[in-house]
Amino acid sequence: MEEHASFTSLVLVILTAFFVPILLNKFRLRVIPVVVAEIIVGIILGKSGFDVVHSDAWLEILSVLGFIFLMFLSGLEIDFSIFAGEANSKKKKEKKEPNRLVVSSIIFLFILILSYGLSLLFVWGGFTESAFFMTLVISTISLGVVVPTLKEEKLSKTTIGQIILLVAVIADLVTMILLALFVSMESGDPSRMWLLLILFAAGILLYFIGKQMRNRSFLDTMSKGTIQLDTRAVFTLIIVLVGLSESVGAENILGAFLAGVLVSLLSPNKQLVHKLDSFGYGFLIPIFFVMVGVELDIRSIFADPKALALIPLLLIALLISKFLPILYLRKWYDWKTVTAAGFLLTSTLSLVIAAAKIGERINVIDARTSSALILTAVISAIITPIFFKKLFPKKEEQEAGKEQLVFVGANQFTLPLITDLDQSRFEYRLYHTKQEEKDQKQLDSFKIQELDDYETTTLIQENVFDTDIIVLATGSDETNESLALIAKDEGVERVVARIENPLKRDALKDKGIEVYSVYFSSQVLLKALIENPSVVDILTTSDNSLNEILVENSAYHRTALRNFPFLGDSIIVRIYRGKESIVPHGDTEILLGDKMVVTGSKQQVLQMRQILG
Repeated sequence: MEEHASFTSLVLVILTAFFVPILLNKFRLRVIPVVVAEIIVGIILGKSGFDVVHSDAWLEILSVLGFIFLMFLSGLEIDFSIFAGEANSKKKKEKKEPNRLVVSSIIFLFILILSYGLSLLFVWGGFTESAFFMTLVISTISLGVVVPTLKEEKLSKTTIGQIILLVAVIADLVTMILLALFVSMESGDPSRMWLLLILFAAGILLYFIGKQMRNRSFLDTMSKGTIQLDTRAVFTLIIVLVGLSESVGAENILGAFLAGVLVSLLSPNKQLVHKLDSFGYGFLIPIFFVMVGVELDIRSIFADPKALALIPLLLIALLISKFLPILYLRKWYDWKTVTAAGFLLTSTLSLVIAAAKIGERINVIDARTSSALILTAVISAIITPIFFKKLFPKKEEQEAGKEQLVFVGANQFTLPLITDLDQSRFEYRLYHTKQEEKDQKQLDSFKIQELDDYETTTLIQENVFDTDIIVLATGSDETNESLALIAKDEGVERVVARIENPLKRDALKDKGIEVYSVYFSSQVLLKALIENPSVVDILTTSDNSLNEILVENSAYHRTALRNFPFLGDSIIVRIYRGKESIVPHGDTEILLGDKMVVTGSKQQVLQMRQILG
């Protein structure tokens, strides 16, 4: 009978996880994050609602695994290239632009200090006995809310967007480490804190092993088909670090988070990240969030005036702790921008849930306070992105629209291409070495910036690598190859290099560098012109040409093409998802990160790019 009951609860939880995103999409409730909706439905089904789902061995194991995988993906979500890109930038194009890393670090330091001051008030009010614990709760920021919101508003590449993102990343790293230290201190054996060094030492060792192994050709072969060695390696890393974390007396989530950080540092390919996201957010993590709602005891909160009072007081504390430090940005930005940034940084979810559950387990807080903390996190995750979108000035969105494009090498291939570029989409810079016989008219017409040489120090000094896309088109394969590798190290998102040597092309492709060959391209185009003249006509004519659109708007994630209202006269020819090529039909769903090959009028394609980009 107990097995039957547990199976029923499991089925209800799985059905909830399946239908929640469908219902949100159906009723256009995209303003509510899916994870928040899962918690709300869990509340309805659990002890605070109809009480039809009960925690048991099956659900408890799956929920813990979901929690561990959520912390792993939180670590994986941290993009360390934004630190590298900031550190390597020697000077800014505008003197008024703030140093992102320095400003973000100062803001978070103020957040941490202010959070500690506010936590003392909660200790004085009798809500908790630990000021350290409350400091961690107040200072947390949800990367899971910040990242998709910035992407949706097309702000992730702007200076203000990068500052917000960096503050959230630093908060994620620092609060997770401090939470581990807090648990070690509360264990009653301070010497166990030193054992955490074993965990971090193991992480460093595994990172160097992974760095040495990741470019081996046999691993790429074994990562396909039924072997999927890359996925096995990731799960092995998670289990090893989680097991080691528990062995040294730390929380298992620290090991999972560290595993995510290590995988992120190793720059995994997008296909692997997509597989991990699919497994986590498609199965384990929804079970965890539904069970968070199931176990929330809202009735007990309403029965306890102190626990009920904690919710609005904690919301106020979250707002104060973020709004006062963010005022530092008033040196560079207007009031609306700063206020909107303050609201987005107030969002918190996963780490507060983690802290609440851990605090309840080690008896720092009781069950009612834990439920109040989680409920406050849910409320903040719903309301803060709404205020951010309402307040953030729209002009910033327009400024963020253009991608920065750099050409290195002015020649018969790059100069005609520049004149044909979509000026509404790209803002270009063109660099070339100084010539003895220079055509001043050409230099002025194409705004060619002259360099003394193509040495790394010269290029960094001129901010050549401060761009979204770089095209290396000098006449030397060796120069293009070396600059392509440096550009990758400097954190350039897309690197395109002219390489005529076929052996070098394959090696650079394995490192995530896009390559082209003038000779090979001409050969392919001539062959296509002979065999398929109509296809070449589509590629070379300006109207109804083929265009690539990257899906970055989370509002249309998992939207079926038949329900996408902005197709107009355009046709989606192909969808590339990682290494998979999909022939689209009406029931094909759009996913974040998809590359869609679209043909249609310029105006219609531009509208789709603005909506999905």
